[in-house]
Amino acid sequence: MTHKKYQTEQEDFWAGSFGTEYIERNRTPQLLASNIHLFSKIIAATKGVNSFLEVGANIGLNIDAINLLCPGKNTSALELNERAFKSLEEKCTGKAYHGSILDLNATEFPNFDFVFTKGVLIHIHPDKLPLVYEKLFTLSSQYICIIEYYNPTPAAVDYRGFQDKLFKRDFAGEILTAYPTTTLVDYGFQYHRDPAFPQDDLSWFLMAKEI
Repeated sequence: MTHKKYQTEQEDFWAGSFGTEYIERNRTPQLLASNIHLFSKIIAATKGVNSFLEVGANIGLNIDAINLLCPGKNTSALELNERAFKSLEEKCTGKAYHGSILDLNATEFPNFDFVFTKGVLIHIHPDKLPLVYEKLFTLSSQYICIIEYYNPTPAAVDYRGFQDKLFKRDFAGEILTAYPTTTLVDYGFQYHRDPAFPQDDLSWFLMAKEI
């Protein structure tokens, strides 16, 4: 399968065969259960959320969890891998969008009450993060949630033998600094050795826009 040329090597990496292989590695009932547990905590800290947008949704395992937790709510998602996108079309109660956050014109999109990423910002080239933050801020009408690997200072990490494909930093802190009217609502950590609901050592940060 061929795919369009994206702006960065990281986007091409995930749009291609590696991104497709990732689909099969992560299609597990345990991950769905862990996602339900994770999002139940996060959503409990919100009020009045009727619409969700996930940026970089892959096949929609997070959307599956939100659909179960919030029946009747609008769930939409953006995904650049074509095969993963086709799964999203069947899962989103709102709309599935095929493409990259870097190419998206956020001002032409609807606003969503709750906009989030999970394991996505870590794979975006650091030079592009300010642009992505701006788009997340523009797309959200109420909440922005970042579920990523946290590090107090920027660091590049070897990823399955690949270089420059995974970056850790304080993503939420950078958003709070760039958009001072945004406030931190809640945050947490999910350990990979949690006996019931493991996640991949992910830190989550729920932020609210001033309305």
